[in-house]
Amino acid sequence: MHIQETFVSFDISSDTPLGQVRRAPENFVSRSDIAFVNRASETDRRGFFKKAFAAAAAGAVVATPALARAAQGDPAILNLPAHSKGLGQPVATMPYGMPSQYEKNLQRRESPGLTRVGGSSVSFCPLQGLFGVITPSGLHFERHHQGWWDIDPTQHRLMINGLVKKEMVFTVDELMRMESVSRVHFIECGANSGMEWANVAVPTVQYTHGMLSCSEFTGVPLIKVLEYCGVNLKKGRFILAEGADGSSMTRTIPMELVESGEVLLAYGQNGEMLRPENGYPLRLVVPGVQGVSWVKYLRRIEVGDKPYGTKDEAIHYVDLMPDGTHRQYTSIQECKSVITTPSGGQQLLSPGFYNITGLAWSGRGKITAVDVSTDGGKNWKTAKLQGPVHDKSLTRFNLPWVWDGKSEVLLQSRAVDSTGYVQPSYRTLREKRDNKSIYHNNAIQSWRVDAAGEVHNVHVG
Repeated sequence: MHIQETFVSFDISSDTPLGQVRRAPENFVSRSDIAFVNRASETDRRGFFKKAFAAAAAGAVVATPALARAAQGDPAILNLPAHSKGLGQPVATMPYGMPSQYEKNLQRRESPGLTRVGGSSVSFCPLQGLFGVITPSGLHFERHHQGWWDIDPTQHRLMINGLVKKEMVFTVDELMRMESVSRVHFIECGANSGMEWANVAVPTVQYTHGMLSCSEFTGVPLIKVLEYCGVNLKKGRFILAEGADGSSMTRTIPMELVESGEVLLAYGQNGEMLRPENGYPLRLVVPGVQGVSWVKYLRRIEVGDKPYGTKDEAIHYVDLMPDGTHRQYTSIQECKSVITTPSGGQQLLSPGFYNITGLAWSGRGKITAVDVSTDGGKNWKTAKLQGPVHDKSLTRFNLPWVWDGKSEVLLQSRAVDSTGYVQPSYRTLREKRDNKSIYHNNAIQSWRVDAAGEVHNVHVG
């Protein structure tokens, strides 16, 4: 197939009407619905999701399509609102600031039907409502294996043992007094998009890709602490990271990642201490590697001479191959992207100008290009990367687009990283991995915009 590559320069003028997007229904399943889904069969679950989402979409408030008004005819300009004529709230009314009441519906949502116990479950980040690349700490996705805790930092300890000259125990305060670094990185659960392996499972980008977030993390490079303990780098080629929660989450990490200086003992996130749901007071940050290795509530690092093969890496977070074998330690999150607007559940309400925008990321380096197609991959246009572009971080892309208000289109994005790796189609991925996998799905996501402007999740080979 011949792929046409073009870069589009687009200058919007006042002659081009501005399109309008109706948001996707945010909370189309309640806790009682989730309880029902957890008891239902797979077939019943899929049918329930379709009906619940359709009902929520039908009940959503639809804005009246309108062209941009001339300033002198807009009542919002002519009539002064109360906030322009009165005294506002005094300073520090809320000592810790909160989002506007008009944004309260933008929340991380629980995973419907994915897990059956609340303490060992997932909440999804609302990617469709975010800007830039930084995820607000309060909207960061969650994955817990035994629930989350708010741990007293004065009582928390980190032990370093194994192949080191001096086994040591550190307090959080001691770690915070060491020289720190701050870096922006994405974190993605290895099971992100896992429900989509075989066929379309969920309607919106929050559920297809929402086990993904990006933050500025602050902490101490792990290699500095290991060197302080006299680590034996000749024999010690792996570390075991252990968490302090009830699941005793343990993960093997190759020493070469630690030696690069990228792996952090992190206590800070987005300029403040970690949130309890995100591992307060101490977690491991392993850039580019699946989220399960970013061990929360970190309490121990052991240096060893071989992989540990713990329960969470021997039978979980492994790739099922077509021949029935399991592939272990495929921890790097490969190059991936997704369009967040327009995306599933949204509706284009009028013809006109739209900005196709989304996120791209790679566990192997920087994003160097993102191509966008409006015809299901027959032709591609190069999107603009919105800075800053960090290593192993989310990168936002944008492409101007005019919809005629009647044509059906098929939207896709395809990312390329600094190693030259190109994000694969579902057909390419399934040829190598079959359709029985759960983890590490980085296939191209497709959104179908129908003639009425409604956006649907679809699979394209």
